[in-house]
Amino acid sequence: MSSSTAVAAQVPGPRPGPPRPAPPRADRPIPGPRPAPRPKPGPAPRPRPAVPTVQLLPAAAAEALDRADEAVDALLESGRRPGDVLVLTVAEAHPWQQHELSFGEERYWAQFADGGDVFYADATAPRPLRRDVVVLVVNGGAADRIASAARAALERAAKLLVVCGDTEVVAPLFA
Repeated sequence: MSSSTAVAAQVPGPRPGPPRPAPPRADRPIPGPRPAPRPKPGPAPRPRPAVPTVQLLPAAAAEALDRADEAVDALLESGRRPGDVLVLTVAEAHPWQQHELSFGEERYWAQFADGGDVFYADATAPRPLRRDVVVLVVNGGAADRIASAARAALERAAKLLVVCGDTEVVAPLFA
């Protein structure tokens, strides 16, 4: 016997492959169609801004400024920082706003940008005013101006909106 025949005898022959699956039986359910692939996630939806808490403090139009001043004092006494409070008037400007404007528009708006003190402005001021707490003084004005001021105040308050005015007029605006 030659050495080549001895080597050939030691090489194993073909091996059997993996077992075949059994044919389906009538008593087993047949799998249905595959579920559709999950869509790839897109950009995350923007979180909705939190709606501030609204407090209504009843006051006649003539008394709304005094009621607002009391509200500001209570906010500061409760621990709010002055720079967190914005006071907006619907009709006549708050006396403190009139005083600050007497030094000029530039200095007046610099005070807002500084953010160190309570800021007083017109409710329909065109600038982007936003603070944690907004006190809206409904001290007069036509119904459409009051409604516009209420919407603006709600957008400008991050956490709390205090509305000082006739509750019969302002309450429906926040319902």
